[in-house]
Amino acid sequence: MGTVHHSPASQSRLASIWHRYLFSTDHKVIGMQYLFTGMAMAIIGGFFAYVFRMQLAFPGKEVLGYGLVNANNYNMLITNHGAIMIFWVAMPVLIAAFGNYLIPLMAGCDDMVFPRINRLSYQIFLLSVLVLIASFFVAGGGFGGAWTSYPPLSANPAYNLTPNGASLWLLAVALEFVAFLLGGINFITTLMNSRAPGMRMYDIPIVLWMIVIASVLFMGSVGPLIAGAVMLLFDQTLAIGFFDPSKGGDPVLWQHLFWFFGHPEVYVVLLPAMGITAEIITVFSRKKLFAYKTVLFTTIAVGVLSFFVWAHHQFISGIDPRMANIFTITTVIISVPITEMMFVYIATLYGGSIQFTTPMLFALAFLAEFLIGGVTGIFLGASSADIYFHDTYFVLAHFHYTFVPIAIIAVFAGLYYWFPKMFGRMMNDKLGHVHFWGTIIPFNCIFIPLFYLGAAGDHRRIYNYENFPDLMRGHMQDLRIVATISLLVMLAFQGVFLYNFFSSMFRGKKAGKNPWQANTLEWVAESPPPHGNFPTLPVVYRPPYEYSVPGRSSDFWPQNEKA
Repeated sequence: MGTVHHSPASQSRLASIWHRYLFSTDHKVIGMQYLFTGMAMAIIGGFFAYVFRMQLAFPGKEVLGYGLVNANNYNMLITNHGAIMIFWVAMPVLIAAFGNYLIPLMAGCDDMVFPRINRLSYQIFLLSVLVLIASFFVAGGGFGGAWTSYPPLSANPAYNLTPNGASLWLLAVALEFVAFLLGGINFITTLMNSRAPGMRMYDIPIVLWMIVIASVLFMGSVGPLIAGAVMLLFDQTLAIGFFDPSKGGDPVLWQHLFWFFGHPEVYVVLLPAMGITAEIITVFSRKKLFAYKTVLFTTIAVGVLSFFVWAHHQFISGIDPRMANIFTITTVIISVPITEMMFVYIATLYGGSIQFTTPMLFALAFLAEFLIGGVTGIFLGASSADIYFHDTYFVLAHFHYTFVPIAIIAVFAGLYYWFPKMFGRMMNDKLGHVHFWGTIIPFNCIFIPLFYLGAAGDHRRIYNYENFPDLMRGHMQDLRIVATISLLVMLAFQGVFLYNFFSSMFRGKKAGKNPWQANTLEWVAESPPPHGNFPTLPVVYRPPYEYSVPGRSSDFWPQNEKA
C-alpha cells in the first residue's frame, strides 16, 4: 500500500476549513451552527410527528420507515417530538441562531464580547444533541415519560420502562441549559456594553431587546428546574425518593419546579418571535414601529408577570382551590400586555405601504395564528374550564396554535428576511409564496379539528383508538385522518423550503447590501458580512438622527426616531 501525501496547500486548506467552520469564534459562524443544527433536529421532530400521527389515523398499520407502533415507542415518539421542538429547535434557532447572528451586527460591533465562551456554548449544545440521539438507541429505547417528565413515571424504576433513556434524556436537557446560560451571558453583556458609539438605549432595535429580555427570563427561571433535575436524576439512579410518595417524596413538587421554569419558557421563545415580527412589519409597511417605548416596557412587564402564572398548569393536581383563583387572575392579567403588543403591531400596519413579500406574509400569519392560540388559552386559564379540558386534544391544539407560530412561522419569517444578509443572495419569492400557503393552510387543517375533538372529550394519551370503540365512531376518527393527511401535506411543502433555501445559497440572485431598504445597522455591512462585520465600525450621529459610517453618507436611522 502506498502512502497518500497531502500537499502543503491542501493541508492548509483543510486546516482552514476545520478552524473556520468547526472551531470558529465568529458570532456569524456560531449562529449558522445553531441554525443548521436546529434545522436538522426539526427534521427529526417532524419525522416523529409523522409516525405517531399515522398511528392515530390508521392504528395497527406499519408506518413507512418505522414499522409497527406499540404503546412504548408511541410514548417515546410524542415525548421526544415535544422536547426536540421546544428545546432543540425553538430555543437554538430563535434565541441562539438569531441572537448570535444579529446582536453584534444590529448593535454595530465586531463580535460578541466573549467569543470563546460563545464557541463553548455551541459545543456544549452539540454535545446535548448527541446525548439525546444516543438515548434513542440504548437498552429499553428512548425516554417515554412525556416532555414534562412527570414522576413517578420518570423517577420510579418500577414504572419507568426506559431508565437508561430517561437518564440520558435528562442529561441532554441539562447540557442544553448550560449552553444557553453561557450564551445568555454573552448576549446581555454584548448589547449593554458594545453598542455603536452614539446608540442610546432607546435606539436599540426591538428584536435585540426581546432576545436579551428572553435571555434574562431564562437565566432567572431555570435554576429551580436544574435543582429539580438533579433530584430527579438521583431518584432515577439512586432511588432516593425526592418525588416518590412511598418514600416521603412529593411528585407535585416536580410540577412546581418544572412549571416555574416552563411558563416563563413560553415567553423565552415568544419574545424573540415577536421581535422578529416587529422588524419585518416595520420594513414592509414602510413605517416606524408604533409606540416603541410602550412595546419595550410591555415586554419587561410580560417577563415579570410570567413568573406568577405557572400553577395554571396544575389546576387538577390537588392545589388549594383558593390558590387556583389567584393563578386564574394572573393568567388573565398577563394576557393584557400581550394583547396590547398585538394591537401595537396592527397600528404599525395601519396606513402603511404594505408589501406582501414572503417574510411579510409569514409575519402577518404569525400575528393571526398566535391570536387564535392566545384566545383559546383564556379557556384553559380559567380553572373551571380547565378541569374539563385538561389533557384533552383541546389543550394540544391550543399549545400548537401558540408554539407553531413561534417556533415555525416566525422562524420562517426571520430566515426569509435575513437570508440575503446571511448568504448574500435572495431566496426565490415565488417558491416562498408556494411554501407559505403550503404551510399555513395545512397547519390550520391539522389543529382546528383537534379543538373539536378536545371539546368532545378526546384524551391525548391514547395511542390506539381501536381499544376505545366509542372514540372511533363516526366523524371523530374522520377528523383524526383529516389532521394526519394535513400534516403529511404540510411536511411535504417543507421540501419546497429546503430546496429554495439550499439552492438559493449558491444560485440565488445577488442581494447587495440592503435589498429590503431596511433601516437597521446590519444592512450597512456587506452581504454576507466579513469577519469583523464592518470595515470601520459605524457611529450613530444626531442630529439629524442618522446612522452613518465615517467617510460615507447613509440613509439609516434609529427605528423609533424617524419615519
